[in-house]
Amino acid sequence: MIYYGLKILNPEIFLFASCIICAIVSIASGSSWSTIATIGVALITIGDVLGISQGLVAGSIISGAYFGDKMSPLSDTTNLAAAMAGTDIFVHIKYMMYTTIPSFIITLLIFFYIGDEIVELDQKNIKNLMSVLSEKFNINTIGLKFFIVPLAVLVLIIKKIPAIPALLAGTLLGGIFAIIFQPEIILDISKSSIISINSSFNAVITAMFSDIMIHTDKLEISEELLTSKGMKGMLDTIFLVICAMCFGGAMQAGGLLKKISNSIMKYAKDTGSLIATTSGTCIFFNLTTCDQYLSIVVPGKMFKENYKEKGLAPENLSRTLEDSGSVTSVLIPWNTCGAYSYTTLGVDPLNYVPYCFFNLISPLMTIIYGYLKIKIKKIS
Repeated sequence: MIYYGLKILNPEIFLFASCIICAIVSIASGSSWSTIATIGVALITIGDVLGISQGLVAGSIISGAYFGDKMSPLSDTTNLAAAMAGTDIFVHIKYMMYTTIPSFIITLLIFFYIGDEIVELDQKNIKNLMSVLSEKFNINTIGLKFFIVPLAVLVLIIKKIPAIPALLAGTLLGGIFAIIFQPEIILDISKSSIISINSSFNAVITAMFSDIMIHTDKLEISEELLTSKGMKGMLDTIFLVICAMCFGGAMQAGGLLKKISNSIMKYAKDTGSLIATTSGTCIFFNLTTCDQYLSIVVPGKMFKENYKEKGLAPENLSRTLEDSGSVTSVLIPWNTCGAYSYTTLGVDPLNYVPYCFFNLISPLMTIIYGYLKIKIKKIS
């Protein structure tokens, strides 16, 4: 994917294309985290070679990844928001389109304008990297066949296959493709001299769970691009998630969240202020509880009856939870999502936050819709 990206992308359209690519991958996988950790890492590398600011590239990656995450029925936060509001997942996604698609179009236009200002740089680094990749990988042999893997996951989504079997199928298919089309890589990872069932199994499992580095003649490319920590590399972030959940749970059990919520409720007087208050509460919990799940669960519980009392359909609540809770978590450095993005992309959140246009626009869009009463569905 890096090879073809370098071949077809130029600096002028790179940010625009990166945002769209990440959106597609995120819809297929149902995970902004997986998108950032896979194609996101590839795009950061391509951006470096093209000489584009890492903050800009990370902003385009995160904007596309979180758009796709919101619109995918495989996404955990999308399912969670629909469940907390008490609405059907596909009704929720359909209703989110009214605010999410305009926000994404504005984001793409901004990236297109910024990209138009980027001056094309020396092509020497690009050619060197493409040469190393083509020598190490059987790119010309496999061609575009690698698209079969993400397309297979996309088909499973369309067929409404549950998330775990769909993602497992994509993972296993990726391992099978590596064994068939990249036997030299299997030998490199397994440190074996012949392809066998044992070496293939060892390489695939090692790549999934532990540290790997694919060796090339240029050590800097191997260290920066062809290195992965697998599931083991996620443990620090998992620990942070657990700590954030414990902290949020302690605040809820101690009655602190209830005290805060009661103080906030008095500002929710009409439809516009109710949606604005819900949005602000989601952002507040992202800041204080350090976890996007609590920013959906707690406000969802808090405001569910308020929406019902005002005759508003649950889709209004679920849409607001996602527009304000899911997408703003990555903007906060000490939130689990911000910490994960920093760990994975190697870009400080303070550098990418100004360029996460989709994540910044989404809560504003849902508040504007609330005050102007655009697409505010009533309970029939």
